[in-house]
Amino acid sequence: MSTPLSVLDLSPIAHGSDAAQSFRNSLSLAQHAERLGYRRFWLAEHHGMPGIASAATAVLIGHVAGGTSTIRVGAGGIMLPNHSPLVIAEQFGTLESLYPGRIDLGLGRAPGSDQITARAMRRNLASDADEFPQDVMELADYFSASPRQPVRAVPGTGLNVPIWILGSSLFGAQLAAALGLPYAFASHFAPAQMMPAIEIYRAQFRPSAAVARPHVMLGFNVFAADTSEEAKFRATSMQQAFVNLRSGRPSQLPPPVEGYADRVGPQERALLDSVLSCSAVGSPDEVRASLQAFVARTGADELMITSQIFDHAARLRSYEITAEVFGEALVPA
Repeated sequence: MSTPLSVLDLSPIAHGSDAAQSFRNSLSLAQHAERLGYRRFWLAEHHGMPGIASAATAVLIGHVAGGTSTIRVGAGGIMLPNHSPLVIAEQFGTLESLYPGRIDLGLGRAPGSDQITARAMRRNLASDADEFPQDVMELADYFSASPRQPVRAVPGTGLNVPIWILGSSLFGAQLAAALGLPYAFASHFAPAQMMPAIEIYRAQFRPSAAVARPHVMLGFNVFAADTSEEAKFRATSMQQAFVNLRSGRPSQLPPPVEGYADRVGPQERALLDSVLSCSAVGSPDEVRASLQAFVARTGADELMITSQIFDHAARLRSYEITAEVFGEALVPA
């Protein structure tokens, strides 16, 4: 198998901990992933979330890139409607100048927050996600060696910062295909339209100067442990956090609870079965089988592994097991 593996980190704030510890854990995980041969380490922009510390995403990318040496570090993603494209070009131009050849820029059109927080984020309250395609093209132009706009991104102009389109619906697939950009689908929490999105992206893809062929990266949850029982126990932290979020009670990442999934009601059980269907929970052999089956079903060009595990050492071990059982897939960029 030759499917590369990457890491998605939300810099989770565990119950009873704080953001400072989350940032230390993120750097520790990135260094661990680099040693294991993972291709990328991406951080995601969220706001107003008590359990996610990666709100200032570009700042945290700089922290992680400065503490690593070979792994690509990027945003999965920057929620572009929250920002001026020029500011993002300057931020990622700065990162690329500091860490050349190692920075990725994934772009999404969701606010990464609730609507009240989204309104607090907006530089222009009239801005709308419908402007996302134009904003992406404006941002890409700032990185061009010959920008069409009179304003220059300094640093930014002429730098090679790969742009990815992120999505959980058909919209992102169509946009990525039309612009000839790589596409990352959020199947780790919104898998409903995954297969149609992949089909549309590949069928409609137009080669560009950035990418000659379609490239699909899919999010995938992994809770790996030395035994199936331990893995199921570790997975309950993410299950609790997701139920809390969808119930309007976002929380810090809770400690694991024995038998949590067996205690929830049918509505919560159906929610977890649906949104976390792209997951592997179990022993090394079980995780290997789940990963292989997922790649066979989707034809993924790359997998982005996320493991929302309360205990940091157990989280590191989960990524280690994933690399071990899928080790032949960890190929250089």
